[in-house]
Amino acid sequence: MMSFIHVYVHFVWSTKNRAPLLTKDIRYRVFQHIKENAKTKNIHVDFINGYTDHVHCLVSLNDDLGIGGIAQLLKGESSHWINRNKLTKLKFGWQNEYFAIGVGDSGIQAVRDYIAHQETHHQKHTWAEEYDEFISRYGFDIVRKDLG
Repeated sequence: MMSFIHVYVHFVWSTKNRAPLLTKDIRYRVFQHIKENAKTKNIHVDFINGYTDHVHCLVSLNDDLGIGGIAQLLKGESSHWINRNKLTKLKFGWQNEYFAIGVGDSGIQAVRDYIAHQETHHQKHTWAEEYDEFISRYGFDIVRKDLG
């Protein structure tokens, strides 16, 4: 029997300590690798892009993996691949935390467009500003207060 699932999640995660290690020389190789590796794990990466210190990834969920499993597979394998191929001078790693935001049908194209224009976006806004905006827009600041 087959399951029919139509759920999209916008993942965002940054490099460890927000280090600007995803230079233009390697950024698109890394994103292409994440997309190809995801396919081998039955994860459909609909769209991926980012900037020097973070990644945006629109993923269509399936019935095999939960959100945490997908984040772990995408981040863990890609940092290992970056280090194995010596793409950065310093040891590469991702921050432990990440954002995962559900995207409704009417918002999918807007998220794709937003992800596609990261380089232009980050000429005006830093990742720190974008991070704070995500915290506020999606109510994560309230969650943080509840946990603290």
